[in-house]
Amino acid sequence: MEKKQVQEEVAHDHNNTIRNNAKGLFFGLKNYLKELLDFREDTDYEATMGAIKADIPFKGATAWILIFAVFVASVGLNADSTAVVIGAMLISPLMGPILGIGSAFAINDIEIFKKSAVSLSTMIVLSLLTSFVFFYCFPLSEDTSELLGRTKPDIRDVLIAFFGGLALMVARTKKGTVASVIFGVAIATALMPPLCTAGYGLAKGFSGESIGFKYALGAMFLFTINTIFIALATFLVLKLLSFPMHKYANAAKRKRYATIATVVGVIVMIPAIYTFFIALDESRVNAQLKAYVKNEINTIGNFQLIDQDYDADTKVLKLNFFNEVSLAEKNMLENRLNNDPRYDRLHEVKIDIKGSDTKSFELITTAYKEKREELQETKNRITGLQNQISDLQETILSLNNRIEQDASNKNQKVVAFSRIAKDAKIRYNDIEEVGFANVLYSKDFIKIDTIPVATVKWNLKLPDSVIVSKEKELRIWLQKEMNLDTLFINR
Repeated sequence: MEKKQVQEEVAHDHNNTIRNNAKGLFFGLKNYLKELLDFREDTDYEATMGAIKADIPFKGATAWILIFAVFVASVGLNADSTAVVIGAMLISPLMGPILGIGSAFAINDIEIFKKSAVSLSTMIVLSLLTSFVFFYCFPLSEDTSELLGRTKPDIRDVLIAFFGGLALMVARTKKGTVASVIFGVAIATALMPPLCTAGYGLAKGFSGESIGFKYALGAMFLFTINTIFIALATFLVLKLLSFPMHKYANAAKRKRYATIATVVGVIVMIPAIYTFFIALDESRVNAQLKAYVKNEINTIGNFQLIDQDYDADTKVLKLNFFNEVSLAEKNMLENRLNNDPRYDRLHEVKIDIKGSDTKSFELITTAYKEKREELQETKNRITGLQNQISDLQETILSLNNRIEQDASNKNQKVVAFSRIAKDAKIRYNDIEEVGFANVLYSKDFIKIDTIPVATVKWNLKLPDSVIVSKEKELRIWLQKEMNLDTLFINR
């Protein structure tokens, strides 16, 4: 009996030891995580609010910095240069008023809110005006990937703006601000490019292209997303760190401003929440569209998809095929889109299928091969004709030599005319044409003589006085070369 009691006491002590060790491990891990993640001790309240307030005013040098940043970003977007666009993000002062709005709600300071709202509104108007003037007047404006990438925001842009804002505010509140974090957030959240893209869209729209206004709306939507969620992140961080509320001398005034701040905060939060879920839904739709094309179209070898386009407003998916798509195939694609649970976000989407006017891809391939064969046959014929031309040229040259040889045998006074013609052209380069013949001639219409006559055509630009002088020299030279006593020259 005593032995059993001793065993129970030992087991009880052992269990207590295990429980104590587990508690020690839990509290140790808890303390480690708290020490690792708690950043309240590094918070500098006065310096943080001082830095935020200093970045709110928009005048003087800040205005010019913004204008130059807009020009840099516009050039980078137009040239499709990511590096230039990043440079514009770093020098842009847009972040200051946005942090001011978020902090104003956090500490219930209506004056900071007023100044921040005025500065941000002025910055937006000035940025849009500057980018509009640049793209409207610049002759090389065209759609680039950098521009088009800012016209269709999705859920990723929301997450980037929110977590980027959190990182920025944590860095701002830390004693000894981490500059690299601030620069990184400026690049990640990309406030400047959407404004410049909106200016580009307006310039395009006022130039007569209606698609430009759609670009402008998409870009402003992206800017709004970034602005709201950066401000929201600022609000949450300052509330988490328990920044002291702004003190008002009048209790009624403090209560009134607190009410105003709460109402405005709720009003701002409504579009923020709406924007989040809209962007989330669009992202899910786009993801399912990609999955649908990958699983239902690209896996079927008979389909030759050229391109696709989805209109979110009309919920129509346009599919452009290279091959002809039968009615049965169209029905199959529509059934899979509207009934497959994997594409639950696409059940209301309609398909607009456009097949090629050709009967099949094989028909195009056959026609291409036939044309290549015809082209090769034509090349062979051209090669044969070229060989025949070469043979004819050799025949003509041989006949010319025979004619000259026969003439030389009949009359020693006759020389190879081809040589005479070439030498005449070399000596008198103004000669256009030259000919020679023995002409029957009668002066009294009774006696007939044979006289040598050279026919020469001169350049029409030569004056008559120069032609007369040159003909005299030419006649003397020809008489000597052809061993003639007399020679007449006609023009």
